[in-house]
Amino acid sequence: MAKFVLAGKADCPYYAKAELLADALQLSLPNFKIRKICILPDEWKKWLEATCVLNGWKHDKSPLIWRELLEQGGKGMLIGGFSDFLEHCQEYYSITSDMPTETMLSVSAENLETRVNFIKEQQQHHNSHINALHIWISGALNPTCHILIPNLLSAEVFPHTTAIILHMLEVEGDEEELKGLKMETEDLALPLLHHVTIHTDLELAFLEADVILLLDEWCDGKDAEDECHGERKLNKMKECYKEYGELIDTRAKKDVKVIVAGDSFVNLKCSLLVEKAHLTDSRRFVTMATQLENMARAILAKKLKVRASDVKDVIVWGNISGTFYADLQRAKVFNYNGPIKGPSFFSQSVLKILHDRSTMPVWQAKH
Repeated sequence: MAKFVLAGKADCPYYAKAELLADALQLSLPNFKIRKICILPDEWKKWLEATCVLNGWKHDKSPLIWRELLEQGGKGMLIGGFSDFLEHCQEYYSITSDMPTETMLSVSAENLETRVNFIKEQQQHHNSHINALHIWISGALNPTCHILIPNLLSAEVFPHTTAIILHMLEVEGDEEELKGLKMETEDLALPLLHHVTIHTDLELAFLEADVILLLDEWCDGKDAEDECHGERKLNKMKECYKEYGELIDTRAKKDVKVIVAGDSFVNLKCSLLVEKAHLTDSRRFVTMATQLENMARAILAKKLKVRASDVKDVIVWGNISGTFYADLQRAKVFNYNGPIKGPSFFSQSVLKILHDRSTMPVWQAKH
């Protein structure tokens, strides 16, 4: 019995040609068996080097074909590439290949698509058996991530979680940089981290997301000097966040938590998300403005000698990347130890009991 192994890049036309030639031989010869190994293009070089070192071969291109010595044992016998395999088939089996170029390219494209889909299905099947929390970070190449990730993937933040799958997204970003960040994250050996995926497009963005952190930045100092360039970036950001909202609505879990952060346009970004994600509860979306509101509540609580949670309905107006201020017109306080007291549900207007407001100025954000 002759058993041949065909290995090659999923998008290699010569691998496709060798594959169809081997299929034809297997159909016509009962003792001719083949095994195919289809490797993704970005994994091929590493796989080829490891296989050649293991078997003591020298080969540097796709496909790699060898014959397994079933009866003799030991390592396989290297045939070589497609030309070597074709010559071998002509000499031993009197068969050749006349596949046109268009068919080669079509089959190689189909091989790549099939391989990618197979890996996706495997990953989805694997993930379905793990009760893991899916966290997506968009704008993953933001320098903040180096500090954020080790603090985020902890039992203190997610006390009831046994495993976390981290998805890093950087639209049109540098894939090599993302791979570097992935490696650094894996090297942390965080107890909750199950595995990390990287993405440079929106093909799988926010799929099964439990938590989404949006750190995308679209403007910098140069944009302020170039008004037209800044306007183009702003329009691009609007279109992107509208698409984000639609994807979150259709792909993320219904109880997803979305956090929008950054140095610019966070209010606008969040409003675009809420507008497009109309099936998702708007209370699931949080921006940095909430942090400012909490800061104001903490200042008021200290002044009034109550807990921050006892201060309600503080409104922050403006843009956190510009000028903003805390509006206390509707603010109220519970459990205040003053002349008038009541049950736990009794509240009083902050403006009526807070006379010194020097600690609540209009804030000017620093760039």
